[in-house]
Amino acid sequence: MSALAGRVALVTGGARGIGAAIVTELVTQGARVVVVDDGSGIDGRDADPSVADAFAAPFAGDVAPVARSIAEPGVPDDAVALALERYGGLDVVVNCAAILRDAFVFKAALSDYERVLQVNLTGAFATIRAASPVLRDNAKNGRGGAPYRWGRIVNVVSTAALYGNYGQAAYASAKGGLVALTRVAALDLARAGITANAVAPFAATRVTDSIVPQTDAQIAYKAAALSVPVAPVARFIAYLCSERAQDVTGQLFGVRGREAFLFSQPRPVERETLAADASIDDVARAVEKFAPSFTALETDLDAFATPPIV
Repeated sequence: MSALAGRVALVTGGARGIGAAIVTELVTQGARVVVVDDGSGIDGRDADPSVADAFAAPFAGDVAPVARSIAEPGVPDDAVALALERYGGLDVVVNCAAILRDAFVFKAALSDYERVLQVNLTGAFATIRAASPVLRDNAKNGRGGAPYRWGRIVNVVSTAALYGNYGQAAYASAKGGLVALTRVAALDLARAGITANAVAPFAATRVTDSIVPQTDAQIAYKAAALSVPVAPVARFIAYLCSERAQDVTGQLFGVRGREAFLFSQPRPVERETLAADASIDDVARAVEKFAPSFTALETDLDAFATPPIV
């Protein structure tokens, strides 16, 4: 039996790139999927409803398209309702929808920053908010058997949120917020047996293709990244949606070709106790002791410029 037989998934940004690969893998594993994708460009402009419809057509009814932006009010609720109406349930949410409007912080338009957060972060929250009552009811009703082992949330994030990258204040902020949202969702939903994890993908996508390298290392990164297939990311996410991953929650992973990463999450690495009347010099001396443990000021493109294993 396929690993996801009987499951119903909702995938945002699922008609192209990594999202499309995720949908294809979920269907291959036996799931039926609602896809939310407005067909817009990488900057979120020029929506094309035909994109989602054309993607769904070959799946013979196993994929139901919603050709609207996940940031549009009411769309997450409508997508959940479609899953219940068309397929009789909902078990899995994968938040993959993302746009880019890059600019240095001293040039960026506030409206662009806000729009990226609306799509990449607020849209993900609204989707989890709409879906989680259904997942919790599934647990109470024993959908798929008791205890409930089908509830899954996977948020597609980015190493730009962990390292930073030139000109990506909006994108990195949104993806960083999505990491935090993953942790909270994992905590809030744990008692119902619902897991929430985040995956940072490395693969040839529209996002990768849009990178404008600033250094030689970043040129090497882009060239290597464009050679990495999307299928391993999709397969890893399908694993997280399976019963084999029931005890995996609140974690941050990366996938690059045949490499899988588990990222650490911020925790104190050094500690000093300051006097109640500590002076600026006292604080300085304490921080100087921290210096060997400082995080390097490097971008994610610099950090992952090594050749991928594909």
